[in-house]
Amino acid sequence: MKKTLVSALTTALVVGAASTTFAAANPFSDVPADHWAYDAVSQLAADGVIEGYGDTTFRGNQNITRYEMAQMIAKAMAKTDVSAADKALIDKLAAEFSDELNNLGVRVSNLERNADMVKWNGKAEYTYKSLRDKDAGKDGVDASKRKNNSDHLLFRLEPSAEVNSNWHVNARLDASTELNKDKADDNNDNVDLKRIWAQGNYGNFQTKLGKFAQIDDDSIFDTTFSGAEVKFGNKVTFTAGAGRQNLDNSEDGDSDLNKKVSVTGDDKTANYQYAGLGYADGKFVGGVDYHHLNVDNFKYAVDKIGDKNGQIEDNANIWLAKAAYQFDKTNGLNGFYANNTSADDFDKAWSAQYSYKGAEQENKGTWGAWAAYRYLGQNTALFSTFDAILAGQKGWEVGANYAPFKNVVATLRYGNGKDLLNDHDIENLFGRVEVFF
Repeated sequence: MKKTLVSALTTALVVGAASTTFAAANPFSDVPADHWAYDAVSQLAADGVIEGYGDTTFRGNQNITRYEMAQMIAKAMAKTDVSAADKALIDKLAAEFSDELNNLGVRVSNLERNADMVKWNGKAEYTYKSLRDKDAGKDGVDASKRKNNSDHLLFRLEPSAEVNSNWHVNARLDASTELNKDKADDNNDNVDLKRIWAQGNYGNFQTKLGKFAQIDDDSIFDTTFSGAEVKFGNKVTFTAGAGRQNLDNSEDGDSDLNKKVSVTGDDKTANYQYAGLGYADGKFVGGVDYHHLNVDNFKYAVDKIGDKNGQIEDNANIWLAKAAYQFDKTNGLNGFYANNTSADDFDKAWSAQYSYKGAEQENKGTWGAWAAYRYLGQNTALFSTFDAILAGQKGWEVGANYAPFKNVVATLRYGNGKDLLNDHDIENLFGRVEVFF
């Protein structure tokens, strides 16, 4: 079938009965004005039925494939200003080229699916903190540390890309800045790739490779590490992982180590392994986990004010048990207990929290409140990101969150207690507004 024949045929079907006046400009260099198909070709190009080639040629004497013909028929089928007779002819051609049109539909569906394979989520976040040491000035503690305020802005992107039906690639990119004039400097404006990992899901088996959060990201191990993880099971799960954990407490972000614990050697990266058993059934969720870190000259805090030597170890061995029970849609309890068997002091951490309802970002007007007591020994709560009672402190926390608009959540927290190292009274305020997209 020649292209000139296709052009004449499609012209008769699409524009003939509509009595269109051929006044469109000719876009093709190889179709002269005196060519018998000039008007038809020009109008078809203007209507979007034919496109030609990238070098401005039409190549009307070149053979075309059935698939190329099906493409033109599909474009003709999309037109609405055709007569009943032409509609009947288009339907007849569609029946003749049904296989090619079906394949074309599959290709279009695949293109639409591919366009949806990468999904973008994220948020913009403002955070205010006021950390107060009520007894600053005593025991040689600098009185200027009585109050420490900070204002922080964060912009986060979390893309997810589908590789195939089993594998996805996920990432977290953070851009952050400190707003306090007395704190802000060039080191406070950061753009960091916090997480990036590939995840494979095969029924009751899951594996992760890359940099990601591990099994206790809801408690004292709220951090990321680089390595691999495998998970088996459904209601009862077994999880194990291994890799490298950054312990450089001079860095900000998820991998920020508690400031009262440090690594005195040159190597700031520990070998890290963990394993855990979990159970989830209806209203109850629980688990027991073990974490092991090994690095030269790991320095723990000790129960002696002014002691600069600390307890030097090469290992941290932390056991943790956690549980949560949701009584109904509004009331729930959760807690954990952890112990670092390698530390001599501040070797325990635990928390108990009651929660009522909770703000839902997608539902305007939803809200929640909670009350908790936390004891966070700094030699065990190595990666705690609790906001009102911090690592190295104990005390009560109360808080509430509210969704004033869809995809907007405001959170307030208040903590009151003691510093475990110097027994000072502490009071912490925390506020955050998150805009999700």
